[in-house]
Amino acid sequence: MPIFLLFLLLAPLFPNPEKPDAKPNIVLILADDLGWSDIGCYGSEVETPNLDWLAENGVRFTQMYNTSKCNPSRAALMTGLYAQEVGYEATYNQPLKNGITLGELLQSAGYRTLWAGKHHGFDHPMDRGFDRYYGLKEGASNHFNPGPKREGEAQPAQKRPDRPFYEDRTLYQPYSPPKDYYSTDYFTKFALSWLEEYKAEENPFFLYLAYTAPHDPLMAWPEDIAKYKGKYKAGYEAIRAARFEKQKKLGLIDPNLPLSEASHIPWNSLSDSLKRIEEQKMEVYAAMIDRMDQKIGEVIQKLREIGKLENTVFIFLSDNGASAEMVTIPGDGKIGTVGQWTSLGQDWANVGNTPLRLYKNYSHEGGIKTPLIISWPKGLKQKNAISPFPAHLIDILPTLADLADAEYPEELNGEKILPSSGLSLLPAANGQVSDRNAPLFWEWSVGKAVRKGNWKLVAYGKSAEWELYDLSQDPYETNNLANENSGKVQELSALFSDWKKKVSNP
Repeated sequence: MPIFLLFLLLAPLFPNPEKPDAKPNIVLILADDLGWSDIGCYGSEVETPNLDWLAENGVRFTQMYNTSKCNPSRAALMTGLYAQEVGYEATYNQPLKNGITLGELLQSAGYRTLWAGKHHGFDHPMDRGFDRYYGLKEGASNHFNPGPKREGEAQPAQKRPDRPFYEDRTLYQPYSPPKDYYSTDYFTKFALSWLEEYKAEENPFFLYLAYTAPHDPLMAWPEDIAKYKGKYKAGYEAIRAARFEKQKKLGLIDPNLPLSEASHIPWNSLSDSLKRIEEQKMEVYAAMIDRMDQKIGEVIQKLREIGKLENTVFIFLSDNGASAEMVTIPGDGKIGTVGQWTSLGQDWANVGNTPLRLYKNYSHEGGIKTPLIISWPKGLKQKNAISPFPAHLIDILPTLADLADAEYPEELNGEKILPSSGLSLLPAANGQVSDRNAPLFWEWSVGKAVRKGNWKLVAYGKSAEWELYDLSQDPYETNNLANENSGKVQELSALFSDWKKKVSNP
């Protein structure tokens, strides 16, 4: 047999060592108002087998941070810049400036870019690097019906009846979906349809799946709610304590530290009727998280079916901590249904953020900490690992750039853009680093904070004094050291002031 024919026959057995591995697909999943302890692999009693599977086959971060609020978190996630640098420190009613988006960056690296779910921004995603888009362009909406009343149903509980939805470039305002519509289901439905549509493409894909669960209004399918009937009869104290013990067993927290003081009211101070209302709220909240996990499982299964699971990176996180915000809108009183807007409230939010203090909107740990799972069957060196590396939303874009071998540009459309202050999280995910030298910053509304090393300076209130915590000894912020460490307060305060000046005039 001629030598060149023998080579052709044997070539498939010997991969070309010069040919780089295929770029990974990327699935970025963002939950909405999910607390630090609200999924199973972070301590919850809520059933999240699919997220737990991702954690078992990946890395969980114990010190991942967001901004404490929806739209600035999404701006930082999308650009790798602080919200203040892109004009989103207060509102989202203007175009993003000074940065490149995840879609634009990954398109430049040859990715098919897909976005299903919540936007909470101004620019149309397809004008900022995404090939396809389906979802809610603004903030919270009715999970069953964001539009006009449908025949045979209750009047939908809504802040506004005309929330804008897009299907690619087609605007629906108001959006009148079919009767089988549920936000989590439909965001996933479009994502799955795109995975099927583009399954034969050789180029990798980036799917950004931005759920609106478990953000209020608390609404879920009856069959999902039924799974949690009676599960919360024990009340705030018992559920919070059980989560704390589970977190210890999972290795997420120091087993020698006591649980922070509760901010919820005593469960037994409630009347029986109020207890039942509180139980119902948590049953629906749990059902919303459960449903989200079910749909994440469908994405995993779809990728398995089309042979793309092994080389797909999953990143899961939340935009802020569990929310104590209360929305009061007239409704029919049926918690969990289309006709009733119900909010979780402060007491269950305290449980959701176990073992941390405070909630969404605060720059304390309960407001800014999120679960973070990074899973990549083919690429990560660790499985079922836990990383203490202090990370932030500004790190997501550099991480995706690292995964995609994408070059961060100095200009976009002829305009100079700012360099990201973030870091790739792949070294941390592979167990190569655990400490961060550069400081991290927060400012939303009347909350602000700076963290450098294990020291954190934080305040909440227009004229509030700084509080100082050593997170290595006091991760739940219970022992304010500001009075006895004035030098450290001055040092960190100066860092914050310098950062504030910098981002105010980028």
